[in-house]
Amino acid sequence: MQYQLRVSGNLYKELQQHLFPGDGKEAVAVALCGRYERDGISILLVHELMLIPHKECYRAEDVVCWKTETILPFLEKASKKDMAILKIHSHPGGFPAFSDVDDESDKDLFSSVFGWCESDSVHGSAVMLPEGRIFGRVITPKLESFPFDKVSVAGDEIKVWEHNTSSYSPDDFAVRTAQAFGEGTYSKLRRLKVGVVGCSGTGSPTIEQLKRLGIGELVLIDPDEVEHKNLNRILNTTREDANLRRLKTEVLSSHIRETGLGTKVVAYPFNLYDSPEALQELITCDIIFGCVDSVDGRHLISQLTNFYLIPYFDQGVKLDADGKGGIDKVSGTVHFIQPGSSSLLSRGQYTRQILFDECLRRQDPVEYSKRLKAGYVHNADVDRPAVISINMQISSMAINEFLNRLHSFKNEPARNYAQVSMDYSDGSICNVAEDDLPVDDYQVMWAGRGDLSTFLRMIELSAVKV
Repeated sequence: MQYQLRVSGNLYKELQQHLFPGDGKEAVAVALCGRYERDGISILLVHELMLIPHKECYRAEDVVCWKTETILPFLEKASKKDMAILKIHSHPGGFPAFSDVDDESDKDLFSSVFGWCESDSVHGSAVMLPEGRIFGRVITPKLESFPFDKVSVAGDEIKVWEHNTSSYSPDDFAVRTAQAFGEGTYSKLRRLKVGVVGCSGTGSPTIEQLKRLGIGELVLIDPDEVEHKNLNRILNTTREDANLRRLKTEVLSSHIRETGLGTKVVAYPFNLYDSPEALQELITCDIIFGCVDSVDGRHLISQLTNFYLIPYFDQGVKLDADGKGGIDKVSGTVHFIQPGSSSLLSRGQYTRQILFDECLRRQDPVEYSKRLKAGYVHNADVDRPAVISINMQISSMAINEFLNRLHSFKNEPARNYAQVSMDYSDGSICNVAEDDLPVDDYQVMWAGRGDLSTFLRMIELSAVKV
C-alpha cells in the first residue's frame, strides 16, 4: 500500500504560521481530510483546519498537550462523511522523527478517533519542521503506523517530500538541467508523475520538454488520431502516421519509449468524460498540464485538480483570422491554478452559459443543433488556426513556470505569476498575481474533498466509482 498526504498552498501557509509563532515552542492543529483510495493508493487530502489555540495548550520546546474534546465537531464530520482526521504538530528544534511522547499521544488520540469513526480507513499524524518540511504516518484501526510515502503541497511553490529520498545522479543528457536548476531539482523531476491532457498543439511540445527534462512518468490523454491537417504542429508525427490514422497517444508514447531517456509512459486514447480509468490515473499525478481547447474539458480538469489538490497548468493559444487569409491577433496565456483559490471560471476564461452549451453539444448533439439554429447557444465549433511556433512558445512558458515553482529562479515571487500572457500582435508579455485574481468560492468550499459518491459532484460522471 502506498500512502500520501496532500495540502493546498493556502492551508499550508495557515499551518506554518500557527505551528511556528516564533516562541520556539511546539504547537498543534487538526485537519479534516478528504480521501482517495483505490488500487493500493491511499491519499489524505487536507480539506479543513482546526488550529488549536496556543493559550489552550501546555506548550514547551519538545512537547504540546491539549484537550482532545476540542475536535469533537471534526470527529462528528469525519464519522458522518467518511473523512479522515490528521493531527499535525511542530518540532521547533528540528527533530526529524516522531518522539516517544508523540507515539503515546497518537495512540491515545487515535484510539478515540476510531471509536468515533466506524470506517476501517486510515487516519494520519504529521510533523512540520522549521524549514516547512512535513513528514508523517498513517494510523490503522489496530493502531499500527506506516509512513507517508509522499507529502506534497500544491501552492505558489510546488513542494514534494518523499519518505525514501534516494537521489538520482544526472545522466549525460541531464547534466545541463542539473546545472541550471540543481541536482535536487533534477531528482525531484525524476520522481514526479505528470499528466498531460491533450497531445496536439501545445500538448506535444509540452510532452517533449517534460521527457527531455527527465520526468519519471507521463500520463498522456487524448482521444484523437493523427490527421494530415495537424502534422504542422504535433512533434514526432509523420505522414505515415496520418495515413494510418494512428492515435496521437500511441505515436507519442512510442517515441518516448524509443528515445530511451527513462521516462515511463501510460496512455489513454479517450475523452476524459468517457474514461473513468483516465480520471483515476490523473488523480495519482503530482502535476497536470491541460492542453485542450474545449471549455468543458478545461472545467473538468479544474474540478478534479481542486478536489484532489493537484497543481494545474492550463495553456491556451488564440489566433484570430482576419477572413482574408491572414491573422489579426496572436496571443496565448498560461494559467497556474492552485486548489482553493481563483479558477479559470472566476478568471473569466469562460462563463457558466458557455460551459452549459459545450456540455450540451457533447451530450446531445441533436438538441444542441436545434438550439444553435434557434440562436439559443453560442457556436463553439470553430476550427481555429494553429501555428507551431506560437504553440511551442506558450508550451515553453508553461514549462518554465512549472520549473520556477519547483526551484524558484525569478526575481519576483512565484505568486506573482498566476497568469502569464503573451501578445505577439503588440509584442508584450505580462503577468498577473494570484492576489489580483478573484477567488472562486466554490473551489474554496470543495478543495481537498476527494472521493464522493457522485464523483466531483458531477452527475454525468456517476460511472466513476470511488
